[in-house]
Amino acid sequence: MATRRAQIVGTGLVGGSIGLALRAQGWHVSGVEADPDRAAAALDAGVIDAEGWDPDAEVTFVATPVGAIVGAVVEALDRTAGLVTDVGSVKSPMLGLMADPRYVGGHPMAGSELEGVAGARADLFDGRTWVLTPVPGTDDAAFAALRSLVASFGAEVVSLAPEAHDAMVALVSHVPHLTAATLMRLADGRAAEHGSLLRLAAGGFRDMTRIAAGHPGIWPDICAENRDAIVGELDELIANLGEVRRIVADGDRVALVVWLEQARAARLNLPARYARPDLLSELRVPIPDRKGEVARIATLAATVDVSLADIEIAHSAEGDQGVLILLVETDEAPRLEAALVAEGYRPSLRSLEQGAPG
Repeated sequence: MATRRAQIVGTGLVGGSIGLALRAQGWHVSGVEADPDRAAAALDAGVIDAEGWDPDAEVTFVATPVGAIVGAVVEALDRTAGLVTDVGSVKSPMLGLMADPRYVGGHPMAGSELEGVAGARADLFDGRTWVLTPVPGTDDAAFAALRSLVASFGAEVVSLAPEAHDAMVALVSHVPHLTAATLMRLADGRAAEHGSLLRLAAGGFRDMTRIAAGHPGIWPDICAENRDAIVGELDELIANLGEVRRIVADGDRVALVVWLEQARAARLNLPARYARPDLLSELRVPIPDRKGEVARIATLAATVDVSLADIEIAHSAEGDQGVLILLVETDEAPRLEAALVAEGYRPSLRSLEQGAPG
C-alpha cells in the first residue's frame, strides 16, 4: 500500500501537532515554514519528514497566522491537487475561496500555553472540538474524507456555516480570552499596590486567567478579522456585568441567587463528549447524487445540537443516489431524525445495541 502524503503550511503549535498526529498514523508529512530556523526545528522535532511543497499531497493543512491564511490557501490550491483546509479561528475572510470544492474551512478548538513547535503533541486534539465549515458547493467525498481524518486525531467534529462559526467563536473563544487578559491586567495592577495579592490567587482565579498566558501575537489578526462579532459580544458582556453590578450594589440577595443559579445550571448542562459505542444509534439517510448534500446534513445536525460520532457515504450501484450513514447518541437521534424529515429526507433509525430498524 502506498504511503499517504500530507502537507503542513506553518509548523507551530497547531501545525506541528497535526504533523505529529499524521505521522503517528504512518503519513509522510512535508512542511512549509517561512522561517528557516522553525523549519529546521520542525524536522528535528519529528513533526515533518521533509521541507518544501509536496505536489502529491492528498491533503494540506494551512496553519499560519490568521492574516496569512488566505494567501497560503490560494498557494496550496495551486501547488497541490488534493484537499486543502485551514485551522484559522475566523472564517469570513475565506468566503471567497469556499467556491473551490477542494477547500473546506476548519478550526480545531485546541491550544496550549506553550508556544511553537516545542508545545506540539500528537494528542493535542484528543477530546477537543474541531469545526468544519462546508458550503453548498463543497465536494461531498472531500468533506467526508477530511471529517474522517480529523476525527482520527480524537477530535469531535462539528459542522457549521462559516458565518455561524464566526459569531459563535466570538462568544466562546475570542471574548473569553480578552476577558481573562482584562482580569489578569486588573490583578497585576492591584499587585503593584499590594505585593502579596497574587499569592492569594487560588484555583478559581488561575482557572479563569489560564488562557491569558497564550501568545498575544495572534490576537491582532483575530480581532481585526472578527471585529464586529467580538465587539457585539463585548457589549453583551459589559451589559451583563452592569446587571450584576446593580444587583450587588442594591444588596438584592434574592436576585443575586437567581442570577448565579442560572449561570450554575448553564455550566452544569454543558454538553458532554460522546457516549459509549453501545449507546449510539445509526441513521441511514438516502441522498441524491448532488454536490453539498453531506455538508448540508452535517450542518443541519449542528443546527439542532446533535453531535455526529461518525459519517459514512455508501454509494448505490445506479450512481444517482447514495446513503449517508450517521452515528449519533441514541438520546439525540430522534431529534435529528425529525429535523431530516422536516427537510424532506427519509431517514431510517436503528439502535446499534438492538440492531433493529426504528
